[in-house]
Amino acid sequence: MKPPGIPTPLALLALLIVWSPAARSQAAHAAIEQMPAALETRFALSAVPPVMRGAATVYRLDLKHGYVIAQQGTSGVACLVQRNEWEAADVRDDIYVPRCFDAAGARTYLQVLIDAEALRIQGMNADALKAEIMMRYERKRYKTPDRAGLSYMLSPLMRTRAPDGQVRTMSGPHVMFYAPNVTENDIGAAAAASLKYPFLTTEGVNEQTFIIQLMGDAERAAIEAAERELLNDLCAYRDVL
Repeated sequence: MKPPGIPTPLALLALLIVWSPAARSQAAHAAIEQMPAALETRFALSAVPPVMRGAATVYRLDLKHGYVIAQQGTSGVACLVQRNEWEAADVRDDIYVPRCFDAAGARTYLQVLIDAEALRIQGMNADALKAEIMMRYERKRYKTPDRAGLSYMLSPLMRTRAPDGQVRTMSGPHVMFYAPNVTENDIGAAAAASLKYPFLTTEGVNEQTFIIQLMGDAERAAIEAAERELLNDLCAYRDVL
């Protein structure tokens, strides 16, 4: 844990990302809502560059059965819209994080997300879910990728937990390189360094540590412009997006 008063990289990220008005950051704990299948597929695929979308596998969330394949790909890349942040021990209905993993990540990190959603559907509460995932890592049921790789998170929009602990809608296209058990000292990163440079984030356990590289302002603007129709459809679907 970092000393109080020292901004973390994610806190600095909050200064750069664009999020929705405060009214959209209210807690939402009702039963999770089923996204329209076509919209969910488009949203998931927005995490990778357009040239990769036709060959990617896409999972959509079935509220009775968990994640099921909506598009079978051939490249090894697999995408979904994450609806459950198990590491926060707070099950909500308004998390929307499009993520695509390369083949190494699809065999490892993606399976954790799929399992977490299945356990939630089976009725496991938030605290028990977090404990279960952490136990599975401790017992080596979950493995880290066996080679270098990355997760694409290039979508124009996501709704997730911001550094202040509130769930917010924001824009911050980036890629995340797998860096299990890596520390800031290992890569020479500083907590208050510019976000133009790589920084670390950890999702619940050290095995799920990633090096984040944000897209530049011009790249982000281009992504938002190219995905304007998707953004409009997402806003029409739910007012939190």
